[in-house]
Amino acid sequence: MVVEGVAPMSRPIVGRGTWLDRVAHRLVERERRLGRSLDLLLTESGVAASGIPHIGNLSDPARAYGVTLALRGLGYSSEMILFVDDMDGLRSIPQGLPKELEEHLLMPVSRIPDPYGCHQSYAEHMVSMMTEPLDQIGIEYRLYNAHEVYGSGKLAGIAAEILSNAGRVGEAIKSLVGQEKFTQQLPYYPVCESCGRIYTAKAVEFDSDGWRVKYVCSDIEIKKRLHRGCGYEGWSSLKDGNGKLPWKVEFAARWKLLDIRFEAYGKDLIDSVKVNDWVSRNILNFEPPLHVKYEHFIDASRKKFSKSVGNVFTPQMWLKYAPPETLLLLMFKRSVGARIVTPELIPRLWDEVEELEDVYFGRIKISDERLRAKLRGLFEYIYLLRPPQSPRAHAPFRLLAELASLAPSENVREFVEKRLRRYGYRVDEYLLQKAEKARLYALDFGAVPRVKVQVELEEREKEAIQALIERAGRAADGEEVQAAIFEEARRRGINPPQLFSKIYLLLLGRPSGPRLGPYLFDIGVDRLREALADLSSK
Repeated sequence: MVVEGVAPMSRPIVGRGTWLDRVAHRLVERERRLGRSLDLLLTESGVAASGIPHIGNLSDPARAYGVTLALRGLGYSSEMILFVDDMDGLRSIPQGLPKELEEHLLMPVSRIPDPYGCHQSYAEHMVSMMTEPLDQIGIEYRLYNAHEVYGSGKLAGIAAEILSNAGRVGEAIKSLVGQEKFTQQLPYYPVCESCGRIYTAKAVEFDSDGWRVKYVCSDIEIKKRLHRGCGYEGWSSLKDGNGKLPWKVEFAARWKLLDIRFEAYGKDLIDSVKVNDWVSRNILNFEPPLHVKYEHFIDASRKKFSKSVGNVFTPQMWLKYAPPETLLLLMFKRSVGARIVTPELIPRLWDEVEELEDVYFGRIKISDERLRAKLRGLFEYIYLLRPPQSPRAHAPFRLLAELASLAPSENVREFVEKRLRRYGYRVDEYLLQKAEKARLYALDFGAVPRVKVQVELEEREKEAIQALIERAGRAADGEEVQAAIFEEARRRGINPPQLFSKIYLLLLGRPSGPRLGPYLFDIGVDRLREALADLSSK
């Protein structure tokens, strides 16, 4: 079980002792210093609607909601805002989506028909693929759609403030991040009244009395592709929803509109956040929210998940094989460092959830008070502060996948339950459901990867295991194998529990497991022989 390092005991434990609690505490202290109201502390997550959401996209709302829970734990009222950028233009067709979308390129995604025909728009379809797992997990949010916010005129006054100071904003962007674009055009994207596209309409003049923007629909290059403008010239009102602010200033506008106090961001948005913080302070006179920067989730090739490239591992895929708390453990374990996220992570995280449960209910003793508080707090957060009331039966994911794969398809549960009881496990509904998920995993991905742990074997232990392999291959039943383990250990002066623990580490990557004799008899000794050979070859 790997979590953030333990801080010195000189500091008091804040809340439940996790990084979420430290962020919440920092936020409250900051708001006090600013003299702002603590009646309702809003956290926010921005969500794009341009492609199929992947697990990395889920980390934003999950972590924002985690901070909301921590704020509530400290005694403050808090809610999480989910702001959907569905006025964004479709810049390219994501991998795997219909080529017919080509005719809608650069149109706001909220105005593009759903290519699958089951929602009102392309944006609504994509957003539903994020809200469905959020709802399944139990994350609560207040939803804002950009097209509705802009269409209501609620952002018009704030947008007017920004456009009235367009010169200062453009120079600040150039100074802070080196982008000169907004020294040559206004920081606003109208939707062209003629062709319906958003990025070709270049804003060139602002009417501060009428809150209107003059634009010319002209050529623009996006992702090395030239898009021809239609040449139309017109005016766009800030009040009618036919345009949007660019990301370089839009975050600041919605922070002020909604009174947002916390928003995390990925490292790809460092420049945008830097500029928005400046705009928020210097143009809108609103102290920006507290930020936490985090690394991306990446795939096995160490590439960032991308909707356009198509290397998307979705929350729905994860939840097919494991419960929500495993996914939240991925989000909440730590807030820093890139994570390689593949299906191989699922078995390990589910087993880690059970380790946390054992700590929570005292089945694993942790002497360090700070670490114990942190692990217990982490367990409560992954269950959204509604943890199980009593400990459940546990067994390694690898073992369950193995058993479920061997079971006849017509009576998987009965087969698994019988074997588990023979191996000395207590069996309950939770464990049988885990076995069913493990079976799905094994069917789709094959054998569960063996957890790689460092196992130090003395020469006499190697000899005992070699002798056991020979005897187990001739044994009549599991009880004979069980007796052989004791005999080979004692013959060489090894404490039997020590030998059992080493064999468990070789087979399951953990120091304990099923009743070993019956298990070895059932699976055969080839696995143990291979594990021993792998160890010898290192």
